[in-house]
Amino acid sequence: MDKPKAENKLIVKAVTVKTPTPKPVPKPAPPSDSIVQVLTGIRLLKGLKPDELKKIATHCRYRRFSAHDQIFDRNSSTSDVFFVVRGRVRIVNYSLSGREITLDDVTQGDHFGELSAIDGEPRSAGVRSMTDSLIVALPRADFLEAVGNYPAMALNIMKSMAKIIRISTERIMDLSTLGANNRVHADLLRQALACKGEGNEAKINPMPVHGEIAARVSTTRETVARVMNELARKNIIERKKDILVVRDIERLR
Repeated sequence: MDKPKAENKLIVKAVTVKTPTPKPVPKPAPPSDSIVQVLTGIRLLKGLKPDELKKIATHCRYRRFSAHDQIFDRNSSTSDVFFVVRGRVRIVNYSLSGREITLDDVTQGDHFGELSAIDGEPRSAGVRSMTDSLIVALPRADFLEAVGNYPAMALNIMKSMAKIIRISTERIMDLSTLGANNRVHADLLRQALACKGEGNEAKINPMPVHGEIAARVSTTRETVARVMNELARKNIIERKKDILVVRDIERLR
């Protein structure tokens, strides 16, 4: 009697194929012909004629930065001037101990980098993008040519430099004459006056960050927190979600 033939069994193993995660495609920068329209919103270029803006636009290029990207470092040899189209960047320096000192925040419509473009010296401070930012860069040679050719732009530069000197003078006086608590008061007062509405009240939006105030006035976060809590107890300020309401501006003076 013949033995039954062994059945051939087909064994199929399941194989999991991993599909690679697609890399995010970066958003393209706006087309170059839109730079002219963008430049009309830059305060440094107010008063320039359309044909003058168009000539400047031919030398500009878009640059995109993510939050926390370093745009340039202190002592960098770069010399472009930058116009902020969208986002916010921070101008910073560092003490010998490494503590960060905030010099200014630059937002949509403002500019930075003009000092090195004017005198050809290395960067006097570093600049970091605080949010995703779209920026227009203008090379130094083209910036200087525009300043020389367009009186309105030259006047705007002088006004901008005067503002920097005034702010620096105020800060030097604060550091020389005020204690840490009063420097926090002075910083809040400057912010409140910048967004003051009708009456004696102001809404600071977004809510000031303790660490950022501390970096501006050369103190600690703990000191800022203590001063803010004291002002809240006195009903001078009130926290409302992402907004700081200054109830009585005069009491901050």
